[in-house]
Amino acid sequence: MNVATDLEPIHRRILDRRRASRGMPPYRAALLSEATSMLTGFFASAEPGAAVSGVRRVGGGASKEQFFFTLAREGAEEQFLLRMDPGYSITETDRQREYDLLTAMRGVVPVPETAWIDPTGAHFPQPAAIMRVVAGTTKSSQSKDKVSGLGTWLGPGVREALKDQFLDHLAAIHAYDWRAKPVPGFEVPDADPKQAARWVYNYWRELRDIDEGVKRPIESLARQWLAANLPDTADLVMVHGDYRTGNYLFDEAEGRITALLDWELARIGDFHEDLAWVLVRVFGTFDENDLFRASDLFEREEFLSAYAQRTGRTINRQTLHFYEVLSSWKCYIICAANGLAAARSEGNHQDVLLTFLAGATPVFADDLVQLLKQGARQ
Repeated sequence: MNVATDLEPIHRRILDRRRASRGMPPYRAALLSEATSMLTGFFASAEPGAAVSGVRRVGGGASKEQFFFTLAREGAEEQFLLRMDPGYSITETDRQREYDLLTAMRGVVPVPETAWIDPTGAHFPQPAAIMRVVAGTTKSSQSKDKVSGLGTWLGPGVREALKDQFLDHLAAIHAYDWRAKPVPGFEVPDADPKQAARWVYNYWRELRDIDEGVKRPIESLARQWLAANLPDTADLVMVHGDYRTGNYLFDEAEGRITALLDWELARIGDFHEDLAWVLVRVFGTFDENDLFRASDLFEREEFLSAYAQRTGRTINRQTLHFYEVLSSWKCYIICAANGLAAARSEGNHQDVLLTFLAGATPVFADDLVQLLKQGARQ
């Protein structure tokens, strides 16, 4: 085995696809009339007699083109969401893999239901999924107008209502018995104790190299440090990969999380990876006393202690530190490489947003400086 190229097989195919996408013609976002025509054509085959109406674009969504629409069939109307890959995404993922995991997670945690899937773009211009709409919002009515999930402020009432649910759902994901109920397409990194960390490191390293991100000494230093400090993983779990405020819907009036979103980066790996992602500073907020709250839900040690108590797991501070460095490095790559490459290639419908997000690169560069300088917190 060549450790420098060791990857989960599906990620090798995904990265090869991204490499092949470079230099493709510019991507143009679908007009509402075009989206309506696509959906009408699809349902003429998938659900003869069904009628599509009320197609409207969903704001946000740096990784997918999204449209709400109404589907009328057998005298009843239902709301759905079309999620379609652009020509060049901010990260490269797989629709079939996401669908299979969402199917497995139904009844374990609240997730959207995928009703139809086009994993290869046979019916739509790009790979796509059609999901039943789940009621809820990603932002508190008291929060400021920011990109969803970045510096989100929930407010004390919403915070107290959601924090235990947020933690319980994370614990349930990590408790999923993938051995007894394997998910198609998810390989197990058990060739050696470091393979789980190596797979995720190699994926992001190669993704950055494909997209030729902005080169700064701190990124190179972080890359070298990560390669030299891969931790062992003794407890393999299902990792969500993007678990944070902004990636779940909630009903503010009821104080209830209604759906966990964005499972595209999920894999079997180390639970410390999800913990570290929750702790990324840009996903949280600081109060008037400069006290940091992870995802605006927990103080740092409160979160770690509560997770350990709920799950019975022991948090290894050296391993957590590795994944905190990895998390900031991933954020750096997303902003300085993936997003800019998608914008420059004219391959994404959100080129303005992705160019804007590139301005956050120094934030993650500073995070890397601080993390590498301070070492693991005991």
